[in-house]
Amino acid sequence: MLSLENAGKRFGPRVLFLEANWLIRNREKTALVGANGAGKSTLMKVLAGMETLDYGTLQRTRGMSIGYLPQEGLHLTGRTVFDECLTVFSELREMEREAEQLAAQMAELGDIQMTGESGEYEAAAERYSLLQERFHALDGYALDAQVGSVLTGLGFGKGEWPRRTDEFSGGWQMRIALAKLLLAKPNLLLLDEPTNHLDLESRNWLEDYLRTYPFAYILCSHDRYFLDVTIDRTVEIWNKRLTIYQGNFTKYVAQKDERRAQLTAAYRNQQERIERLEAFINRFRYQATKAKQVQSRLKELEKIERIEIPEEEPAIHFKFPQPPPSGRTVVEAENLRKDYGAKCVFANVRFTVARGDRVALVGVNGAGKSTLIRLLTGAEAPTAGAVRLGHNVVPEYFAQDQYKALDSEARMLDDIGRAARRVPEAELRSLLGCFLFSGDDVFKPLGVLSGGERNRYALARILVSPSNFLLLDEPTNHLDMRAKDVLLEALEAFSGTVVFVSHDRYFIDGLATRVLEVENGAVTAYEGNYEDYLRRKEALAAQSPLRTVILSDAARSAAQSKGLRLPFSTQSEDAGRASSSAPNTTILIEGGYDGPDAAPKKQTRRLNPIKQKQMEDRCAFLEEEIPRIEAAIAHTEQELGVYVSAAETQRLTALAGELRAQLAALTAEWEELMVQLEGHISAG
Repeated sequence: MLSLENAGKRFGPRVLFLEANWLIRNREKTALVGANGAGKSTLMKVLAGMETLDYGTLQRTRGMSIGYLPQEGLHLTGRTVFDECLTVFSELREMEREAEQLAAQMAELGDIQMTGESGEYEAAAERYSLLQERFHALDGYALDAQVGSVLTGLGFGKGEWPRRTDEFSGGWQMRIALAKLLLAKPNLLLLDEPTNHLDLESRNWLEDYLRTYPFAYILCSHDRYFLDVTIDRTVEIWNKRLTIYQGNFTKYVAQKDERRAQLTAAYRNQQERIERLEAFINRFRYQATKAKQVQSRLKELEKIERIEIPEEEPAIHFKFPQPPPSGRTVVEAENLRKDYGAKCVFANVRFTVARGDRVALVGVNGAGKSTLIRLLTGAEAPTAGAVRLGHNVVPEYFAQDQYKALDSEARMLDDIGRAARRVPEAELRSLLGCFLFSGDDVFKPLGVLSGGERNRYALARILVSPSNFLLLDEPTNHLDMRAKDVLLEALEAFSGTVVFVSHDRYFIDGLATRVLEVENGAVTAYEGNYEDYLRRKEALAAQSPLRTVILSDAARSAAQSKGLRLPFSTQSEDAGRASSSAPNTTILIEGGYDGPDAAPKKQTRRLNPIKQKQMEDRCAFLEEEIPRIEAAIAHTEQELGVYVSAAETQRLTALAGELRAQLAALTAEWEELMVQLEGHISAG
């Protein structure tokens, strides 16, 4: 599909890569990795056609489409969020407009057709039929549903869809750009740090989306877990060469260690051979009887292709200065409530954090995680209730905008030295190097650093002189894998207590011993790490009663008249009203339907014939697809009952989860279509 042949690229006088050969095939899921500055983003731009090669060639299959998401810098204006996403379907929308015009034209030509002068009518009908077939093949009837699904997955609530794109910050702008790329489904998707601006829930959704993406994609990311579950091949820029490894990121790390060990052994053997050749040459260079042998060895020495081993980044292990111990209870929240004006963030919150706990706060964006951390630090006061710190507890708070509290005039090394007077300068410089401040960077005034750089420095500064109670809000932002590893290792060895928010799944799993979920105005505690929390949530969801969907009698009759099977629990309208007292389990549907969280609607509206036909076709398809997926779920669950291996169990479990998600989505779509069709029947 796309290939590099003997490709090379320079950045000024510096060579990024040479003699690169890479064949990118359809449906391959690849991670592009390498040290900072190795040229990953540059190579992504080359593949996207935004930069040219200095050497070699790049070839693409004719007609292939490529979508590229940079790390930052995109800004969208002029449309609402929803309309901006719909722009990727411009061809389909134009097709739909033309079909509507043809339908109106055929209606006007109806009388002419009756007189036998039907040439113009037949031409319009033929074109209409062609458009309908093409529109159906391209899934045109589901455009709004596709956009809504992707926007919801990326964290946009329904209330934000009508807002204009220029009302959103840079991070949310990048989410909109990502949504457009995912909806466009290019043959090759290039995503440079796509998780930088996503919360944990949106990352989880993106992981699931990419697993079923029908074409090829290449990812650059500093999120280990994200790479592990989304890719099956890793391409590394190392030693100015591209090296391809099969498998996910964890397998790549193991293979890389083996490869480096082999390269090191080959280098040593080569050096020994070179030393022997040079020793022979130096010893017998001026002896006439050995001239032939010396010349032979000189030629051999010239032909040797020298093996180069680039310097490995030194391993940095940082340990916190251990703080004085606190009491057994570090913090206690009692009947905690926080309001902002008329909005209640959470209420009646109770929990206790004990000494040595490492607590992860999780929840959707805007649920109140940062608010809760600020309440625990005392930076904000609760509306009601109390936060009580335990004996000898000294909190230290790292905010997402912690850099704003820094002295912009101070030099970096001087400033961190004042915060850690007992830590040697060499150790401080090593720590700063780990957080990507090396060489003369440590002498820069803090005011000249970018926001991301200052946040990295602010985190490093806290680490050198910690309190016994750390509250960290997004400490992994702007960190690469190496810096995250140093931070994780230091926090694991820390004897104090940690409460933190992070969107890095690997970091949470490695650090958390408890999870506090902030959701729907409540805080719920779960023991264990994030993986344990997800398992517990799935178990609770499995125990919850099935939601009952109540269809009006007209909707039920419409379904039955078409011979459609109702693939979920339903009740009649009267029975539904009689049982509607059960909260959060029953939805009354009359007329339009906007999803399970929307209020019931009373209005009905007529559908144009094109829309009605599209919806009827889609219903028929869903009636065939839903039983197929149900059967696949049953078969997968049956296979899970027979243990083969841990890997196979993991695969089947993931497959069952994907199938259940598909079933839920299709069922919800069927419900909505049936209700809209029933509204059309009632209006007619």
